[in-house]
Amino acid sequence: MSPLNITHHHAAAGPVLRVAGELDYATAGALREQVERLVLSPGQDLVIDLSALEYCDSTGITALLAARQRAQAAGADMALAAVPANTLRILTIVGLDQLFTIRGGSSIA
Repeated sequence: MSPLNITHHHAAAGPVLRVAGELDYATAGALREQVERLVLSPGQDLVIDLSALEYCDSTGITALLAARQRAQAAGADMALAAVPANTLRILTIVGLDQLFTIRGGSSIA
């Protein structure tokens, strides 16, 4: 079991959250809290970099959906970056690959 570690930095287009470890029932609240604390402005891009994500369950996916809702409520866009193959497979199976903007590379500098 890898603990969840979320780091935050600002890129030119907006905030970037890098999620590392396991995003599950026990840890999803931490992502929700981080997203709620962000100051998002209309036209910004919130990027969630999943390049170091090891595991994501349905609660983790729900936290990602909540982050998207939070961004949209602020007039910002949201993208998932560097989604691991196993997580991308799940998103695709349930059709969420059509809802999320998914970027292939890792986080934006």
